[in-house]
Amino acid sequence: MRNNRHSPRKDMKPPLSASSSSILVRKARLSPYIFTLLAFVVFVTILYWEDFLCLLGDLDLNAEQVLTRTERKWENLPFSIGRTPVGCDVFSGRWVRDELNRPLYEESECPYIQPQLTCQEHGRPDKDYQFWRWQPHGCDLPSFNASLMLESLRGKRMMFVGDSLNRGQYVSLICLLHRLIPEGAKSMKTFGSLTVFTAKEYNATIEFYWAPFLLESNSDNAVIHRVSDRIVRKGSINKHGRHWKGANILVFNTYLWWMTGLQMKILQGSFEDEFKDIVEVTTEDAYRMGMKSMLRWVRKNMDPKETRVFFTSMSPTHAKSIDWGGEPGLNCYNQTKMIDNATYWGSDSRKSIMQVIGEVFSKSKFPISFLNITQLSSYRRDAHTSIYKKQWNPLTPEQLANPASYADCVHWCMPGLQDTWNELLFTKLFYP
Repeated sequence: MRNNRHSPRKDMKPPLSASSSSILVRKARLSPYIFTLLAFVVFVTILYWEDFLCLLGDLDLNAEQVLTRTERKWENLPFSIGRTPVGCDVFSGRWVRDELNRPLYEESECPYIQPQLTCQEHGRPDKDYQFWRWQPHGCDLPSFNASLMLESLRGKRMMFVGDSLNRGQYVSLICLLHRLIPEGAKSMKTFGSLTVFTAKEYNATIEFYWAPFLLESNSDNAVIHRVSDRIVRKGSINKHGRHWKGANILVFNTYLWWMTGLQMKILQGSFEDEFKDIVEVTTEDAYRMGMKSMLRWVRKNMDPKETRVFFTSMSPTHAKSIDWGGEPGLNCYNQTKMIDNATYWGSDSRKSIMQVIGEVFSKSKFPISFLNITQLSSYRRDAHTSIYKKQWNPLTPEQLANPASYADCVHWCMPGLQDTWNELLFTKLFYP
């Protein structure tokens, strides 16, 4: 009777061979695992789709978008107390005149501003550059809260690392905070490359460390560093990095000093070597080397659960008025109005550097908060120190006859634009 159970019927296919049957059984047993694996792949693809696009080389995306993605991998960043509204890019917006709330402090009220940045003291006749507020499209920046900032820094170290533009942002932050600290409970001291502002009642320090390349270079002297033939030593970030250890918040910048032309000199060995092994590489490759060194240092020395790292993008210069359709031979001198072309960007070199940042930072295993101040600062040809600053060397008769020839179109008057940079830093710190 048992044999009759397996006898073929006319409406059935012939029985499978033993080997075919075993293959079918294995396929049946594996299918749940295959479906599970496929479901997992689909889930991960949806979750990290934007990251995959970036890794596949979507170079049309700007660096701010790339860095925002690296932040999304960490739900709860240290110091954060809220979130920026979904879909709001705080770096995309417009300048709005605000005479009611601007400036955030007076030049004469902040004794920490360097004489290279005190434009009113050095004769600037107008104050229009002080009354502009950055307004993102579709949302508002949270108001800068000095009390919250100081309480969050209680018992901690915050450090700015980079060049004189980062030092300007550092001083701007101190100007925004120091009024809440009693006169006898604050101090600022400089020790070589390191400047330390101490808020004694908070047991907190806000520091600036001079390292224009982040890596060791022949421009590392914090006072004497006007070097035209610049050389950067490969793999040398620990020369400066040992001074950054223990910081709870780090704000890096490096850009302007790399812009020496099409090539950059890289030292393979040591500055102490009698015969120095120096090679020349493209500016982009040199900058890429610096960015990778910085990210390696951050990954090895910072704790993503306890600390925060920021990177400020390039600060634009306005040395050629032809860039914005002006007359040849002029620059930021005597410019009291900002550029009103919303699509204005500047030189192509900035775009190539932003691509390097996007490429390198997209692979970061540490959450880097990106301060994309480049575009919004590009409009502000009116905010530079120009000729209204301390001149370290006597001006020649030829210079005096042509003020544009010695105008500083790199640095910024204070109060002014760099206070907005710190409002954005505040936003990304507490409302990422």
